[in-house]
Amino acid sequence: MNGSLFGYDPQDTWLHRLSGATKMLAFAGLSVIAMVSYDTRLTLGITLMALILFAQAKIHWRQVKFAIMLILIFSSLNLLAVYLFAPQYGVQLYGSRHVLLGSGYFALTQEQLFYEFNLGLKYVVTVPLALIFLITTNPSEFAASLNKLHISYRIGYAIALALRYIPDIQATYRQISYAQQARGHELSRKASLKTRLTGAAQILMPLIFSSLDRIDAISHAMELRRFGRYQQRSWYMDRPWRWPDYATLLAVALIIAAGIGLWQVNGGRFYNPFR
Repeated sequence: MNGSLFGYDPQDTWLHRLSGATKMLAFAGLSVIAMVSYDTRLTLGITLMALILFAQAKIHWRQVKFAIMLILIFSSLNLLAVYLFAPQYGVQLYGSRHVLLGSGYFALTQEQLFYEFNLGLKYVVTVPLALIFLITTNPSEFAASLNKLHISYRIGYAIALALRYIPDIQATYRQISYAQQARGHELSRKASLKTRLTGAAQILMPLIFSSLDRIDAISHAMELRRFGRYQQRSWYMDRPWRWPDYATLLAVALIIAAGIGLWQVNGGRFYNPFR
């Protein structure tokens, strides 16, 4: 696969060799406990672990640059909106008020800053986990793994097709972009941001029609092969569970148990360093 495309990248790492179901359960479990808990210590620990795993997966920056930049922009806008609409929410949560800058309703407090820091951590911790899952998981093997968890193979195939289609959409977007530039529409970095955004919006319509054509072709091909006729099916990409899968799930279960234990210690979901 082209390393500049965002999608499954076949490599020989221990993360690639894990079962797709193991990675899905680990991703779901860690994401839920990180999003539900507001204990900074737990979230920082999971973030550090996620970044180490990200490096071990041998994911290149060019593969995820666009996705990460887009997520950072929306995350920053969300954090700014939280401050503008509820600048004293942190004060209500932590029951104290230590002003850093300004005065009145929009005064910047340590409590609000700490609360938004925790919100930012939640974005940081889930992004590498999601990227690891998407880039190290073969869609066909993932569908077979889901079926092992007694999930209908029809659902597994739908998810596998969605994962497999990510690089295709990117490749089609680039082809349309190059065609537009060949017609004289400047969409490279030389153009202004407004021009590039307008050009990107003009690409969406042909991209949607191209995607619909592919969906129609795939659906007809599956119908002709009587997909879904039987309740069970065999799997070419089936991968048996091994001890690394069980060890990974055990480690995730221990992290979740630690997060639940911290709720009892803190008397709730929030870790309060101001009391």
